[in-house]
Amino acid sequence: MLSRILHRRAAAVAPRSVLRALSTTAARQSKTPSMGDINPSRAQIDSFNRKQHEFRERLVEAQKEQGARALSANNFSASETSDQGSSKTDAGVTSEAKKHEAERKSGPLSNLIYGTKEGREMEAQIQASFSQVLARGKYVHSIVFHEVKPEKVDEYMELVGHFYPKMANLPENKVHLVGSWRVEIGDCDTFVHIWEYQKYEGYHQSRYSITHHPDFADFDSKLKLLINSKKISLMQEFSFWPTTPPRQLGGIFELRSYTLHPGNLLEWETHWRRGLKARREVMEGVGAWFVQIGELNTVHHLWQFANLEERRERREKSWSVEGWSDTVHKTVPLIQNMKSRILIPMPWSPVA
Repeated sequence: MLSRILHRRAAAVAPRSVLRALSTTAARQSKTPSMGDINPSRAQIDSFNRKQHEFRERLVEAQKEQGARALSANNFSASETSDQGSSKTDAGVTSEAKKHEAERKSGPLSNLIYGTKEGREMEAQIQASFSQVLARGKYVHSIVFHEVKPEKVDEYMELVGHFYPKMANLPENKVHLVGSWRVEIGDCDTFVHIWEYQKYEGYHQSRYSITHHPDFADFDSKLKLLINSKKISLMQEFSFWPTTPPRQLGGIFELRSYTLHPGNLLEWETHWRRGLKARREVMEGVGAWFVQIGELNTVHHLWQFANLEERRERREKSWSVEGWSDTVHKTVPLIQNMKSRILIPMPWSPVA
C-alpha cells in the first residue's frame, strides 16, 4: 500500500495550491484547455522547476517515513519470533526459519520494493510470471482513449468533467483517477484517462459499482453520442517506477507508447530500470505501465515538462548522463513501432 500512503502523505504535506481538487466547477467552462493556455515564459519554467523540486522532496520524506515504519515492524516481528523460538527444539527452529524465509521471498513486502534487485538470478525471473517480476502487483491501471467528435468536444468536457470526479470521490467505488488529458499533438480530439484499482478484483468491483450507480445509464447514453470510438487497456505499473501521487506542477505532458516484439518485455524492463536513473535526473516522470489485457506487448511512459522547448532541452541533456545512451542502444531493437502524444491536463485532473 506504499503508493496509497504516498498519496495521503503528499496530500497532507502539500499546500492546497499544489493539489488539484476533484471539483466539477472548472469543468463547466466552455473552452477546452489547450497549449495556448500555457504561458511559455521563463518565469513559468522556473515555477515548474520549483514545484518539481518541492514535490520530489515530499516524496522522499514520505518514503523515508514508510521505510522507518516497515523496519520497526520487522524488528518487532523478529524479536517476537526469537522469544517464541527459545522454547522450541532445534528441529522446530530450523523448520520455522525455513518457513519465514519462504514468506520473506514471496510476501507482500517484496512487492513494495521499487526495482528488481541487481543480484536476482535470471533463472528465478524465468520461472516467475512476468507480472510478478515486472510489476509491483498492488494495483491495476486502465488507460482509456476516447476519440471525440470535433463538434462535440465542449459537450464531452462538460459531461465527463462532472461524472468522472464524482465517481472517483465515492469511496464505495474503490477507484482512484490518476489523471485526464486531451491530446494536443498526435490523435487530435482524443482524450486520455488513467484510472487506478486495487488489483483485478478491485477493477471488477469498481466497474460493478459504477455501472449500478443511478447516474451511469444517462452518462453512458450521452457519451455514446459524443465519441467516435473508445479503447481500453488494463495495465500494471513497472516495479521500478511507481505512479505519481496527485500533484500540480503545470506545463504539458508527453505520452510515449511502444509496441514491442513479442517476448521482449522482460528484457525491456531490465534495460529501462537501469536507464531510468539517468532520465530522472533531468526529466519528471509520471508513470510507466505495461499492458496485460488489451493491446498486448505495449508499454506506456508518461512524462511532464514545463513546455515543448523545455522538453527538447531535457531530452538532449539525457544523453550527457551516464547510462542513457546504452539504454537506447539496447532497447531500440526490441521495438516494433512507437508513438508520441503531447497532452494537456483537464481542469479536474489530479495530476496536472
